[in-house]
Amino acid sequence: MAPHWDVVVVGSGAAGLMTCLELPPQLRVLLLSKSSSPPSASRWAQGGIAAVTGADDSFASHIADTLKAGAGLCDPAAVEVLVREAPACVERLVQLGMDFDRTPQGLSTTLEAAHSHRRVLHAQDRTGGALVDALEREVRRRPGLEQRKGIPALQLWVENGQCLGLQVLEGQRLRWLRAGAVVLASGGGGHLFAHTTNPTQASGDGVAMAWSAGALVRDLEFVQFHPTALMLPDAPHFLISEAVRGEGARLFDDAGRSPVARLEGGDLAPRDQVSRALARCMAEHGVTHLWLDLRPVGRERLERQFPTILRRCRELGLAPGEAPIPVAPAAHYWMGGIGTDLEAATSLRGLYAVGEVASTGVHGANRLASNSLMECLVFARRLRHLQPQPLPPAPLDAPRDAPALSEAEARSGPDEATLIRAIADLRHLCWQVAGVERRGVDLITALRRVRSERSGHERSPLLRRVHDLPHDQELALTPEQSRRLLLLQDLRQRLVLAELLMEAAAFRVESRGGHHRTDAPAPQPFWRRHTVQQRGHSPFTTPVGQA
Repeated sequence: MAPHWDVVVVGSGAAGLMTCLELPPQLRVLLLSKSSSPPSASRWAQGGIAAVTGADDSFASHIADTLKAGAGLCDPAAVEVLVREAPACVERLVQLGMDFDRTPQGLSTTLEAAHSHRRVLHAQDRTGGALVDALEREVRRRPGLEQRKGIPALQLWVENGQCLGLQVLEGQRLRWLRAGAVVLASGGGGHLFAHTTNPTQASGDGVAMAWSAGALVRDLEFVQFHPTALMLPDAPHFLISEAVRGEGARLFDDAGRSPVARLEGGDLAPRDQVSRALARCMAEHGVTHLWLDLRPVGRERLERQFPTILRRCRELGLAPGEAPIPVAPAAHYWMGGIGTDLEAATSLRGLYAVGEVASTGVHGANRLASNSLMECLVFARRLRHLQPQPLPPAPLDAPRDAPALSEAEARSGPDEATLIRAIADLRHLCWQVAGVERRGVDLITALRRVRSERSGHERSPLLRRVHDLPHDQELALTPEQSRRLLLLQDLRQRLVLAELLMEAAAFRVESRGGHHRTDAPAPQPFWRRHTVQQRGHSPFTTPVGQA
């Protein structure tokens, strides 16, 4: 029979690692990583982790800030869980050896956009990296856990509304794994956009797999565009944390004018407002970037608090302590995802989601800065009492080898170069029609195109053979076939996610938080509801506060 585990966790960023640590210790756990080398988005996180730790701060204040940033779509119960359980998660991290910055009085905190208090804990400007390092050290010591890297998950195994496992490509063998529970912790989909601060593997495949299996997904129109990504020709977009603006850095255009002067909070206004102000200023002046001046922070503080940012800028030939640096908005974080309840459970029995892949209701229409890493920790903690579903009986025989791919299956469809170009074209399309500002007619036109492309793509003989592989069989592939399959699958999942994004953005005829439509620029009372999508159904809405 297919190999069996109590729980399979997909994704080895902060959400996946913390989930492994929080699951009951008697469970046999398999941790899968899509890639063997590139870092997770968690490791790239710079700014920090939000929690009430100071005597001058309060739960009520953190809750109020989160609700305000969420523009009316945060679920109050989820926000309450996040804020009240955050201090215990900080204590746990300290026990695990997390190297937070400190002052003589205790943990050091900084101010970030839309926070009313200095409550953001940090480890210089590599908080995500320090967090993942601490969690990885502890995960290696967890009994009953096996970690396998470089093994992508392709689809979920679902029967009668219950998730029984998933399909993976392990080496050159395509096989099914049985599991009493599957936890998706695979991150967001920021790499669907041409301009993003996310790594390549942040392509939204967890959301695409869950939707394809029949799970409810929610609020996918809400994407957070970070206003200050380093913008240089032919260089990856590197995030410049808004913590530098919290310490005094300022934005301006070529004429020295502030593009955010009219916003309440100025440089520290909510991210969606700052990103729109920058995008409009750039469009008005026909430029590809604006400027961020780090000099007001002071050289000594820059060196102490932001060494990673300084090092990366210097590697690219910039001198941020001496001259402004070029920045522009880029896709950063997906507020929507697989709909979950307060115990991280999805609409499918046996399937859970934690971290950016999930829509817990914490972030609403616009995430409050530095709530994301804490969300990973808090909702992983909710799995401490998870009891895997009993699995239906299965044959005791070992999986049989499936017949090899036919020549027609192996060779049909686009070649690798064509698939790579198709992915790049899709990323540019998503940026053009579903970026910082959107328009209904553009969304609908692009949606028709993406639906047509997905329909044609899914007729690929190789994809159909993989999708229909019986659960008691394994399929051996050549290295070339494996590469083509992964590219075909990557494009397929991106097309699914692009379709869901555009459908949700066209459906919501208003502007709210990270979703801004120039043809419907104001929020509307009716739309203070979640957008929900399910395979085979038109989008519908549910009230705020309803899982």
